[in-house]
Amino acid sequence: MKIYPLLFTLIFTLQFNAQTNKTEVLTLGSFHFNFPNNDFVQTELSNQIDVLKPKYQEEIKSIVQKIERFQPTIIVIERKPSKQKYVDSIFNSYLRGEYDLKRDESQQIGFRLAKKIGIKKLYCVDEWGEFNQQVDQVLFGKDSLVQKEFSNNFKENTDTNLKFNPNNVFKVEGILAELIKLNDPKNIRKSLGNYLIGPFKYESDEGDFFGVNFETGRWFNRNLKIFRNIQRIDINENDKILVIFGSGHMNILNILFESSPEFELVNTNSFLQ
Repeated sequence: MKIYPLLFTLIFTLQFNAQTNKTEVLTLGSFHFNFPNNDFVQTELSNQIDVLKPKYQEEIKSIVQKIERFQPTIIVIERKPSKQKYVDSIFNSYLRGEYDLKRDESQQIGFRLAKKIGIKKLYCVDEWGEFNQQVDQVLFGKDSLVQKEFSNNFKENTDTNLKFNPNNVFKVEGILAELIKLNDPKNIRKSLGNYLIGPFKYESDEGDFFGVNFETGRWFNRNLKIFRNIQRIDINENDKILVIFGSGHMNILNILFESSPEFELVNTNSFLQ
């Protein structure tokens, strides 16, 4: 009879450990250092900065030092898995001193930090979302009139005044101040609202859910796939993950990390400030 209390204790201990042994994750949401202007956020040339200038290089080095305190063992970046071999190649060239970092946060922060702490690989986990048949037919089908109607609605978004789009501060206050602002949980939550207005409310036929299906594929499905790619990484018990992505992605990724029984999201700004 004595075996039952021992068995109960063992089962309880295993369940408790399963609940507490989570992998710590720090998500670093960033503006794109090279300003490709391919995203929701557009930055005019007059408001851009050159991160290769000495004063910004010194600031980036200081930011890397701050993030180093998290002691990540895995770094994931906003590049598609199809680019893994290319990223491996240029990163190895950088480690050998044969490659100069480009204007790219994945390289300026990710490569620099990985080299500093001895990480040998950065994981490419970005993805595109998938649309359902209804949206596919409009975006890529042969009906140019329907396609043009949605395109015009997308460009002439009547909800522009509702968008959460705070002014950037990197030009006046520096890169660190911008990162602290972008990683403020309150601002991250507000940014999710941008995907619940405008195109989200578009109806191809009255009463349908075309806009919902569009944003489901463009944003929600995309970030779920990114999260799944992170799950696919071979993670050991003592690993810590640093995620370097465009800040907009954090309005979904942070929710997923916070909700997951596998991960524990840490406060990014506790390291930046």
